[in-house]
Amino acid sequence: MPYFDAASTAPLHPVARQALTAALDEGWADPARLYRDGRRARMLLDAARETAAEVLGARADEVSFTASGTQAVQLGVLGALAGNRRTGRHLVHSAVEHSSLLHAAEVHAAAGGEVTEVPVDRLGRVDASRLAAVLRPAAEHGAGRGTALACLQSANHEVGTVQPVAEAAELCAAAGVPLLVDAAQSAGRLPVPGGWSLLAASAHKWGGPAGVGVLAVRKGVRYASPLPADERERGRVPGFVNVPAVVAAAASLRAVRQEAEAENARLHALVERIRARVPQLVPDVEVVGDPVRRLPHVVTFSCLYVDGEVLLTELDRAGFAVSSGSSCTSSTLTPSHVLKAMGVLTEGNVRVSLPFGAEEADVERFLAVLPDAVAAVRAPLGLDAPPVTPPAAPPVESPAAAAAAAADPATGAPVPGAAVPGSAVMVVDTLGRRCPIPVIELAKRIGGVPVGGTVAVLSDDEAARLDIPAWCGMRGEEYAGEAPAARYGGDRGTAYLVVRRSG
Repeated sequence: MPYFDAASTAPLHPVARQALTAALDEGWADPARLYRDGRRARMLLDAARETAAEVLGARADEVSFTASGTQAVQLGVLGALAGNRRTGRHLVHSAVEHSSLLHAAEVHAAAGGEVTEVPVDRLGRVDASRLAAVLRPAAEHGAGRGTALACLQSANHEVGTVQPVAEAAELCAAAGVPLLVDAAQSAGRLPVPGGWSLLAASAHKWGGPAGVGVLAVRKGVRYASPLPADERERGRVPGFVNVPAVVAAAASLRAVRQEAEAENARLHALVERIRARVPQLVPDVEVVGDPVRRLPHVVTFSCLYVDGEVLLTELDRAGFAVSSGSSCTSSTLTPSHVLKAMGVLTEGNVRVSLPFGAEEADVERFLAVLPDAVAAVRAPLGLDAPPVTPPAAPPVESPAAAAAAAADPATGAPVPGAAVPGSAVMVVDTLGRRCPIPVIELAKRIGGVPVGGTVAVLSDDEAARLDIPAWCGMRGEEYAGEAPAARYGGDRGTAYLVVRRSG
């Protein structure tokens, strides 16, 4: 089965396998002990640390090994905040950071800290100047009221967009604010940008074994472990170090970095082929993420009218392992925070991330299989059937009520293009139904109103707030805002207003 989910975890690199096997025999002992087996394990650990530091652009004494990339991120965030508590309790991060960082931010906020989230554009990229604008230099705001830490991923894990880390690092340095960079998706594949204060990475993303993360803290950066004291790993990470796994992680990091230039060019071309051909092969698809400043091996697209989990199952039957950021693949039934922050379609989301050595023939077969897989998921939905005209919606009680329904619920101001008194309003009730049903029902029924008429889609699914406007942008209809569902006969939820513009 072609494995196209390397952004989740990459297959074990052959070099990692060889190094792990050898280190199991040579590096099993406690590296803190002075007897021969302990000294041998310590030599292997020190060599691995030197290797990782060289590839990541750090000093060996700045690098600590953790139990995972998640632990590296969370120790980095909480440790830097603790070390800089005299500066202040303000944390800044982008809206598309990995959930491991967001959870650390939640802990900080729950403990009384302040968190500012920096938005991204539709490509998922942070504007470094916007990040700099929310920093609070202690020199200007006073001790105790400054920004203690800023965080920015090197590249996004869902859509592959590469962030302006070097520019952000320069602006953070000018403000005297340390910058933590989550390099989980780029380490080994791309050069690590300079200027960071703390760096986190994860071995299983580059083909090392799972269970090894890296936390690097620059000399001079204030850091205080948020965990009870431990003598290992410079007091940053408690617990016994898995020396064989660390050795394998370092060996594979060096190997993939040496292979990266040639392999990146090859994978970039394959991903470019997917980006170009998927919209040609499958109707109603949105390819998301930056088309230029992106990881070489990741491409993400969203398919209208498709349940993401069902589509992934269909592709699995066809022999392809891919992943999704769709709300429908989450146990919480909430949209991906990354796609939500970008303001793009969240339904039917597919992420293809090619591992090192991915075959061109497998990519071509994926492109051949995808149209039938999407069509099979869409077929039972009846989207090719004539539009259904439901019973007439309850009339708006008065011109004033109609105007209220067409108003911005927050300000009361009229929404451009929204329904006006006397216009036709078709109500489509999808309350209690999850993605992508609200958009499917909208697509099936909008033909039942005249051009200029309005459809009010009633929904209590958070994904509808993102997907209905995205659908309008893709299909040439006009999204006219939202209003309480009660104005259109609903007992809960929101009415999403769409004006028909297509002929």
